[in-house]
Amino acid sequence: MLFYSVRDLNTSSKEVWQSLSDNGEVVITNNGRPTAIMINVDGADLEETIAAIRQANTMKAINRMRMASQRNGTSALSDEDIQAEVDAVRRNRKR
Repeated sequence: MLFYSVRDLNTSSKEVWQSLSDNGEVVITNNGRPTAIMINVDGADLEETIAAIRQANTMKAINRMRMASQRNGTSALSDEDIQAEVDAVRRNRKR
């Protein structure tokens, strides 16, 4: 996976777009930290790609809840805990 800075987007955008086209994905960094992933999509599968990304984010949230549950020594999460995590993911997605 190739990494490009935000500055590279401005100064070498042709190179970034070519890398995206060739490799299918690139990571964008800001101050040396990964902040975004660009993936190559076409109009035919845009909705499917967005749905897959949302599903992956949901799975990340579920895994975080499972890990927190294990750290806290609880075997099950309450409905309120699950709803709070779902709400947090939805808030972050709207940004």
